Amino acid sequence: MTEPKTRVSKRIGAIAESATLKVDAKAKALKAEGRPIISYGAGEPDFVTPEHIVEAAVAAVIDPKNHRYTPAAGLPELREAIAQK
Repeated sequence: MTEPKTRVSKRIGAIAESATLKVDAKAKALKAEGRPIISYGAGEPDFVTPEHIVEAAVAAVIDPKNHRYTPAAGLPELREAIAQK
């Protein structure tokens, strides 16, 4: 018995491979070969996030004003800051 052919739409078939993941896979393969690599592919930092950034993220998560969607037009204070530029 033969396997049925899997068909996908032209739009789905036209989706290209992620360039970031392709570069990341190549860097990992070269590194596995023992080559010295500095990868600019997928973001996987090899350093600890600075404490002040962690604290700011925690504070933002805890703040009730961030527990809902922003206005569709954007945050007024952000819009004002951008307008000043």
